[in-house]
Amino acid sequence: MEEKQQIGQLFDRIAGTYDGLNHGLSMNTDRRWRRKTVKCMPEADHVLDVAIGTADLTIEMLRRGKAQHVTGIDLSDNMMAIGESKVESRKWKDCVEFVHGNAQTMPFEEASFDGVTCAFGCRNFQNLDEGLQEMYRVLKPGGQVTILEFSYPANRLVRALYDLYFSHILPTIGRIVSRDKTAYTYLNKSVKHFCWGDEFVKHLLDAGFTETSYKNLSFGIAMIYTAKKT
Repeated sequence: MEEKQQIGQLFDRIAGTYDGLNHGLSMNTDRRWRRKTVKCMPEADHVLDVAIGTADLTIEMLRRGKAQHVTGIDLSDNMMAIGESKVESRKWKDCVEFVHGNAQTMPFEEASFDGVTCAFGCRNFQNLDEGLQEMYRVLKPGGQVTILEFSYPANRLVRALYDLYFSHILPTIGRIVSRDKTAYTYLNKSVKHFCWGDEFVKHLLDAGFTETSYKNLSFGIAMIYTAKKT
């Protein structure tokens, strides 16, 4: 999709309304998904949060003591600015570092992090395999990658409701609130064109990860993937 080439600019445009729309339109389901994702993580000293955005996953990690220090990388400066403000208001400013950068060419040394996370970011990579290979490269041996991403429900009824919501309701409300004509249409397309379940696991294995697993959330609307670097 052409939008992936300007993904940083796309999220810069909607940064101001992103959190409110996400929490409101999902009825806070996205918060529950993040809590479940963090529960799947082992405790680690230094964690990399890929596509950190407004830092919701990072804050949940710190709140639950799953990370002592977090480095976040993202292409959207506006999203990270909001994340920095949220982290500072919770007195965790010294625990989080924000880095502008591309997940496919990250400016970190090999084996730099005890854990790697990514929430709703993988489908925005221009090249999924390159992004996963970078996660593998910067993760220390024995470390775990934990990924939260949208998927596509297998149940026909749930899928029909999902299509109605993501194809019509979400883009319309998103367009009105964010005043952006394309951002929430892109969200729908990015989910439909992305892989999930066993197919996503295959990409993890190809990147070198082992001990892969995944669990469905909310009838398959989203999934949590975990894998290890052995």
